[in-house]
Amino acid sequence: MSSELAPDLRRRLARSMTKTIARYRLIEAGDHVMVAVSGGKDSYTLLDLLREAQRRAPFEFRLTAVHLDQNQPGYDGAPLARWLSGADVPFEILREDTYSEVIARTPAGKAFCTVCSRLRRGILYTAAARLGCNKIALGHHRDDALETLLMNLFYAGKLQAMPAGYTTDDGRFQVIRPLIECAEDEIAAHARAAAYPILPCNLCGSQSGLQREAMSALLSELEGKIPNLRAVMLNALRNVSPTHLLDPRLLARPTAADEARDEAPADPWLGAPPPRSQGARRLPVIA
Repeated sequence: MSSELAPDLRRRLARSMTKTIARYRLIEAGDHVMVAVSGGKDSYTLLDLLREAQRRAPFEFRLTAVHLDQNQPGYDGAPLARWLSGADVPFEILREDTYSEVIARTPAGKAFCTVCSRLRRGILYTAAARLGCNKIALGHHRDDALETLLMNLFYAGKLQAMPAGYTTDDGRFQVIRPLIECAEDEIAAHARAAAYPILPCNLCGSQSGLQREAMSALLSELEGKIPNLRAVMLNALRNVSPTHLLDPRLLARPTAADEARDEAPADPWLGAPPPRSQGARRLPVIA
């Protein structure tokens, strides 16, 4: 990428990220955000842009970067440690042998991601509590959300993608995804221009033919025929019409006609009007 394009790309990503943070109120005054840094392009970009946003923010918040050494064969975290040392952000490197656990617990032919993610999250939550962080930032981007949407649609029979932020089940932390509206190809181009010292993953990167890989290929194929497909699909996730879905839990709010009908006297011929459904009045937040 030319040096002329790199600053524009960085500004575009930073603008998209800060809009996401503002739209979903992901970071507020006084927050202490733990940034999970895997050593991949997404988490490097996330920490780099958050560090810049922290300097320009109209309020104060703290950042702490945390990297987990999973004891993968051939792992060399020295380049990442050097980069973090010069990043002007407090950081920690944790060491836990989750690699052996993932290999042992994953059935043959199944993806490592589920077990790996569960183990990593547990370790990160423990670290966040010790560090006094109230938020945990992950590097998921737009393409991750769209692939998750298709995987849930095709394989699980549900409409669910990735939220920009959610609260953990125990209520201790908010997990946030500031890059969730950023395009993966732009993040990759930015990472190349920034020359981040990328660490290879011997778990995720070692498997082929997975569902997520298939969804990514499908999106690329469709976008070859439908321009801006990914951008249009992202906008669809922001523009949901719950009344035009078939989930009975997503009932419309009562209208003025409904309220008047409830207060109307009983018709002498028909008797009292039947009660309006007592289903949910508010739409649930789908995590």
